[in-house]
Amino acid sequence: MWNRLYGHVGLRWTAVAAWMAVIFFLSAQPRLPDLAPGLPGVEEIGGHLLAYGVLAVLLWWALRGTGTRTPATWALLAAILYGATDELHQHFVPGRTATVEDLLVDLIGASLGLLLVNGWRLRRLRARLAQPLGQ
Repeated sequence: MWNRLYGHVGLRWTAVAAWMAVIFFLSAQPRLPDLAPGLPGVEEIGGHLLAYGVLAVLLWWALRGTGTRTPATWALLAAILYGATDELHQHFVPGRTATVEDLLVDLIGASLGLLLVNGWRLRRLRARLAQPLGQ
């Protein structure tokens, strides 16, 4: 049952939409809590890296279910496009600003997320290839 659910394209896109909604909700807040007092900017940079790393991985997962030839490339482009629209959105939120630096951190986060997925997939492939035939 898990394999059928995991492979369901609708579930994949629902996860993407839900994560985008989380990002939008957080961006709409005039101020976010300071989770690392004494370390200015750490939670902001870490938040962008995590948010867009997860978004890129979810986009990659959803695009893989559609048979797209280069899902990582399209996932990266879509994550950055969403990051750009998110920065535009923040421009209109009192207390928030839109910055190119944030968009660059989004790009780095999305890239790191996709690199981690690629590394994980390569490790799985190597493990399968190392198994004797018939197992």
